[in-house]
Amino acid sequence: MQRFHAGRLLDAYKALGAHMSDDGSGVRFVTWAPHAGTVSVVGDFNGWDGSHHLMERLDRRGLWGVFVPGLKPGAQYKFEIKNRENGRLVIKTDPYARAFPSATNQNACVAPPSTFRWQDEPWLRRRRAWRWGDEPVSIYEVHLGSWRRAADGTVLSYEALADQLVAYAKELQYTHVELLPVFEHPLDESLGYQVTGYFAPTSRFGAPDEFRAFVDRCHQAEVGVILDWVPLHFPKDDFALGEFDGAPLYERDDPEMAEHPAWHTLIFNYGRPEVRTFLVSNALYWLLEFHADGLRVDAVSSMLYLDDARAGKSWKPNPLGGRENLAAVKFLREMNGHIGALVPDALTIAEESTSWPSVSQPAVRGGLGFSMRWNMGWVHDTLRYLGLPWRDRPAHHTDLTFERAYAGTEHSVLALSHDESGQARGPLLCQMHGDRSQQLAQMRLLATFAMTYPGKKLVFMGDEFARAGAWDPTRSLPWEEQAEPAHAGVVAAWRTLGSLYRAMPALHRDFDETAFRWLDPDDASHCVLSYVRQAGDAFAVVVLNFSPNTYGGYAVRVPCDVGWRLAFASDACDFGGDGATRMVAAVPQPAAQAGGALSIALDLGPLAGAILTPT
Repeated sequence: MQRFHAGRLLDAYKALGAHMSDDGSGVRFVTWAPHAGTVSVVGDFNGWDGSHHLMERLDRRGLWGVFVPGLKPGAQYKFEIKNRENGRLVIKTDPYARAFPSATNQNACVAPPSTFRWQDEPWLRRRRAWRWGDEPVSIYEVHLGSWRRAADGTVLSYEALADQLVAYAKELQYTHVELLPVFEHPLDESLGYQVTGYFAPTSRFGAPDEFRAFVDRCHQAEVGVILDWVPLHFPKDDFALGEFDGAPLYERDDPEMAEHPAWHTLIFNYGRPEVRTFLVSNALYWLLEFHADGLRVDAVSSMLYLDDARAGKSWKPNPLGGRENLAAVKFLREMNGHIGALVPDALTIAEESTSWPSVSQPAVRGGLGFSMRWNMGWVHDTLRYLGLPWRDRPAHHTDLTFERAYAGTEHSVLALSHDESGQARGPLLCQMHGDRSQQLAQMRLLATFAMTYPGKKLVFMGDEFARAGAWDPTRSLPWEEQAEPAHAGVVAAWRTLGSLYRAMPALHRDFDETAFRWLDPDDASHCVLSYVRQAGDAFAVVVLNFSPNTYGGYAVRVPCDVGWRLAFASDACDFGGDGATRMVAAVPQPAAQAGGALSIALDLGPLAGAILTPT
């Protein structure tokens, strides 16, 4: 087990935890508790009495193990640990447990060997040849417990979600679903971000093999699955990872730095090789054992800085005197390196909102090695702008263009996520300035901007139909709103944009410097932007009017002397608009208001976006 202690046992989940013997005669338990004097397995098979199944110390560095004959799958258990230094007795859930009886049951249970037979080899074969940077990636972010519920208000099973969610994602042209954390957690209100069972799909919706079946169904329908993964912190529940063997172990051992001051959770100690083994093997577990297509890594910004959320509070610098968490940087590079070596076609996506450089560049170039990072700057600037009164927008026009100044070599996801429209901020619709019809028009305009601007796409469930009510994670989305004509129009706009995005290479070739250029980024007086997307000799011109005014015969620069057509207008009648945007002159002519450049003429409706393509 030297590799475990060196941080290099990449399949530690096969060695630690509870495992049925090959002949089914019993269960082998192994755990890591270096501060322990004694360790026992307690469970429903021995009256929860620690005197029955004492574990043997397997090495000098804290691994303990025991074989319990006669146990079968479903047996519930914990570890009883007595600290050898302070005599403290704790009873803990297995960190490597692969199943739980229920979300509120703190006992782990022995999981049977998986009998699931995957049917997704055609998907995996295509994924291995996938050049995702030049292909469409459109992600639907979902909280499984509140996307849709049964008629009696209970949550849907993994099987029912496979039936309904997969069909919906396909209909709206999403390439992937991204699931808020589905690892076992006792508190619904945490949305899955306070994990107590890192190796167990939550039992809320079914058993582990039923989750495998959900992923398999997604893949058979050509929908990828990205999992929201939480390697920053864990809750302080007595039964979970905190002071696992009666002393700090998985968390930082410095009490002043152990707790995250904003979330009151414990921060992983990336300096311990065994903790890095736990986390890296956990990431690989979901990619290899459950065929996940990628991991969205939560709170990377908080991982990178020792002073995160500690403004006005004491914090301890790194050995070089800086605020960077050097151990976390090492861990992230190792994690991405191991994933790149073993599952090179899997995505890793960082939620990173600071100016940390080269997040999505390889470690050999000084980066962190992620495939992509969330572009929080674009999201926040755009939403702030859309909340401004009309009179203030010209003065803030650069909010819409500033992202290009720092885009650099990062590979971005334009993440209209749950953080932007969740319980704290309210739905995106209500963040728009204006009356309800203007808010709906701006939701269609925002969709046009997001689906045509460089970067892969992500939208949180409900925002695709301009959800008006507050999101309640304990209830179904208000699907009755989608039946209303105005909201149905927003859905139709997203669906059409999704089809165009997938069909037009010019719109999804995102990470090449030749794929985007401004046509007119400076028309602040009209609050209009225009730019061109390009892939080889394929073009798409995008025009966005962020004002409530109609501009007749607006001159739009075009990149080549060919005829042009209106391929999409967000104010089309089919989308709930008034159809004010239409082509006036489709053949390019020199125009004074375009600086003498070739231009065509467009009647540009209020709060409307248009996509033009060569005929």
